[in-house]
Amino acid sequence: MGAMATIRLDSDERRKTIVAAAVPLFAQKGFAGTTTRELAEAANISEALLFRHFPSKKHLYGEILRLGCEGDPALERLAALEPSTFTLVRMIHYMVRYFLLAGEADRAERDSRLRLVLHSFLEDGEYARELFETIFTRVQPLFAASIEAAAAAGDLVFGPIASANRFWFGHHVAAMMAFVSLPVRACLSYHGTITTLVDETTWFILRGIGMTDAAIAAALASSAQNPLELASSATGAADGR
Repeated sequence: MGAMATIRLDSDERRKTIVAAAVPLFAQKGFAGTTTRELAEAANISEALLFRHFPSKKHLYGEILRLGCEGDPALERLAALEPSTFTLVRMIHYMVRYFLLAGEADRAERDSRLRLVLHSFLEDGEYARELFETIFTRVQPLFAASIEAAAAAGDLVFGPIASANRFWFGHHVAAMMAFVSLPVRACLSYHGTITTLVDETTWFILRGIGMTDAAIAAALASSAQNPLELASSATGAADGR
């Protein structure tokens, strides 16, 4: 009966099983340090079946990213928003909260994905490139349109910074803060409560991309009353989340 259930497991469920087994291995040992035999054993399948679903590690990277974004209600709600000053603030606030304010269950998932990125930086960078391309494709168009809308409303001053760079500079600030907290004992301690830190980081990024203090204060107050919910550990988040 067990063997029959394994045989009848549909392709999508099998791929999810392989990804669930692969992520902690990659996070612990790195991409180069994890063998296909170890991946197959962790997923309780043969190497031949592993290669049937994922002919290369790049294919596996893509599936890790796809499943990480799939069904995230916050991303779906963001995608439904119209470009505006408020939307820009909500995007940044959500990103900072994702990196800094994950709950215990969500933090384990987030930390595994952060470690994937760090391992990728030290190896061929392929996973990180795939991740950043995915983030940029999904999020940057709305971010850029909201930058334009905020400027048109007088809430933001353009300055000599490309829109794409504004996006990445903000992302990197929040991501780096998460990286330093990866060890059991964080590499440094920021001043203030975590809630204060989220607000300060959001403010810092928004000021950096050119938003006025008055616009930040008004939009943050509104966003705090109705924040986008962080994704559950079952779905992950944009890594960019």
